[in-house]
Amino acid sequence: MLAEGAEVVAVDLSPAQLACVELRRAAFARLAHDELLRFLGVTSDPGRAATWASLRGDLPADSAAFWDAHPEWIERGIVHVGKFEHYFELFRTRVIPLVHGRGRVEELLREKPRSDRERFYEERWNNRRWRWLFALFFSRFAMGRLGRDPEFFRYVEGSVAERILTRTRHALTALPTHANPYLRYILTGNFAGALPRYLRPEKHAAIRANLGKLTLERGSVEEVAARHARPGFDGFNLSDVFEYLDPDTCRRIYSELVASARPGARFAYWNMLVPRRVPAELEPRVRSLEELSRTLLEQDLAFFYSAFVVEEVRA
Repeated sequence: MLAEGAEVVAVDLSPAQLACVELRRAAFARLAHDELLRFLGVTSDPGRAATWASLRGDLPADSAAFWDAHPEWIERGIVHVGKFEHYFELFRTRVIPLVHGRGRVEELLREKPRSDRERFYEERWNNRRWRWLFALFFSRFAMGRLGRDPEFFRYVEGSVAERILTRTRHALTALPTHANPYLRYILTGNFAGALPRYLRPEKHAAIRANLGKLTLERGSVEEVAARHARPGFDGFNLSDVFEYLDPDTCRRIYSELVASARPGARFAYWNMLVPRRVPAELEPRVRSLEELSRTLLEQDLAFFYSAFVVEEVRA
């Protein structure tokens, strides 16, 4: 949204997440596009420590201290150091080689029409070993031990792996594999050849020009929204936050966010494994944009989510 000039208030309870954004903001402000890619870890760079030293003074003290405590993450490139990135590294280095060779992975990522992608998936990729190892690696137990906090699965019912496999098939057949940055990162360990939107060269100048419109705040989303209730918000990107909360807490938070929303404001959020929608008691005030939600889900390159939800506050 910064590339389009919108004012953005970004909220997180985690100081580590905020430190990540602060470092990216400083890097966008000072570095040319090729320097940014090198520093973040998209391309190689032996001088990341020196670049960090030049950026350090632009960060708040708590964020600077966070990165001072983790120089090895700076050296590696910060796009590679998250817990989920480590989980995908295990998948790429331990699981995929047991199923497919490098040549077949490269063939999967090669540009081709949908009919060829579907044929390739069914005839060359979707073998018994793929299905078995996928089910094992993306089981509730394995993900809870290696990829996500087990608490994230508290409200999940049914098979985790089966639902993720269904969405993975969609990504490998319906979506263009050669242009999907998330798929490319999972299978190759980097974004080379398919940069995420915020790292594309045509976005660099616009993001840099609008960095002053980004406000970072630590706290719960409903507390921060209340602080900005006047003049209120035109939109809420809520990631998949509702999925990890019990229904009563979801209703409370949703109600508090509606109180800080302008007429016509839109809520956008993902469901991965737990279905969440606008609470029934708020339906007179908020309408679901179901056709738009389905259309965007079909196009969503972040393929591991089972639903993308867009809802609108009635005028």
